[in-house]
Amino acid sequence: MDSLSMRDLTAASIAEMDTKTLLSHANQQGIQRRYEDFLIVDVDGHHYENMSYSEIFEYIDDPVLRDQAKYQGYGRGGITTSSSGGGYQNLMGRVTRNPRESKEQTPPSPHRDITLTKRWMDALGIDIVMLFPTPMLTLGLTPRPEIEVALARAYNRWLCDKVLPAEPRIRSTLYLPLNDPEATYQTVKEFAGRKGVAGFTIVSPHYKAVYDNAYMKTYALLEEAGLPLVFHGAYAWGGDQSLQLCNKFIAVHALGFAWFNILHMTNWLVNGLPERFPKLKTVWVESGLAWVPFLMQRLDNEWMMRSSEVPLLKRRPSDYMREMYFSTQPMEMVHNREALELTFKMINAETQLLYSSDYPHWDMDLPSTIYDLPFLSEQAKRNILGGNAKRLFNLEPILSETKIKRLAARNAAE
Repeated sequence: MDSLSMRDLTAASIAEMDTKTLLSHANQQGIQRRYEDFLIVDVDGHHYENMSYSEIFEYIDDPVLRDQAKYQGYGRGGITTSSSGGGYQNLMGRVTRNPRESKEQTPPSPHRDITLTKRWMDALGIDIVMLFPTPMLTLGLTPRPEIEVALARAYNRWLCDKVLPAEPRIRSTLYLPLNDPEATYQTVKEFAGRKGVAGFTIVSPHYKAVYDNAYMKTYALLEEAGLPLVFHGAYAWGGDQSLQLCNKFIAVHALGFAWFNILHMTNWLVNGLPERFPKLKTVWVESGLAWVPFLMQRLDNEWMMRSSEVPLLKRRPSDYMREMYFSTQPMEMVHNREALELTFKMINAETQLLYSSDYPHWDMDLPSTIYDLPFLSEQAKRNILGGNAKRLFNLEPILSETKIKRLAARNAAE
């Protein structure tokens, strides 16, 4: 999939690393499939916000916490112990990107995050991206709620000041510090309406109940503003006692990303939140799709036997789930393609599924993962790759400069 072999990568100096070269095969896929003919929106692209910590930490209001962050850093040995522990996902599988990314050359302006993000977007054929942090995905596990609040607000302020206003192709659903319900509410009040803010995100590794009444005013505010609520999956090897029983990362990766979204969605449903906030759209990101039919069937079966326990639900749990939104990555590309096709039917994929790359992580998916599925119609492919996200996030379509040039060249040739 990537243009350089492992031998080439080993021989190349770090200074020679370039995103466009690394993704040249992906770029060729876009040319062959004529991605310039339609909009592609990536609802889960990542950057490594730790590369900009020197800027982000300056936004921390508390001078003591700001000093700790600047001189102790973030993660193990720093101001929080939120690290999920034991993770070594970049040592296996596909080409490792992010450690070399810190050495990639960029011009003085625009901001480095903008330049690097647009490079991989253009190579993959992506027009608009929802940009997420990476180390902060386990920040919710910190035993110090004030740390989550401080870093979340600093990151959100930095992103809204430095990145989002300068590039219309980059959007974000901002981080919600769920450990503090009042700070969560204030985050929505402060940042809703800022340029590039398309919604808000709960990072799923949390031990807070989403049905707690303390969060209801936040959900009401999101519903009133018409902004979706995203649940972004991640694993917690060191922070979750059940996953600590796993002795291989493959097991943690298989279970962890899906588990927290299974937990939060179940609580969301059985406590009647879709009925209490019928206009609030929820999006379940980076947890794959195979768990969704399981949970549909499991909860429907329980509902048929114990519907009196969930009096707020007027329909089967699966009926509400089919109105939710899901991201594609990591899509379980099993040999039994019939299972994937059935999953698409069960979740109304043509209108509810959103493409996500999860770039630059090792298990990323290119747009061809969707485009090449034989059981999808042309319209379904275009919906999933961009149309559904455009509708959900109320996006103005923006084609990349690369696609505009390709269209111009084609028109000139014709």
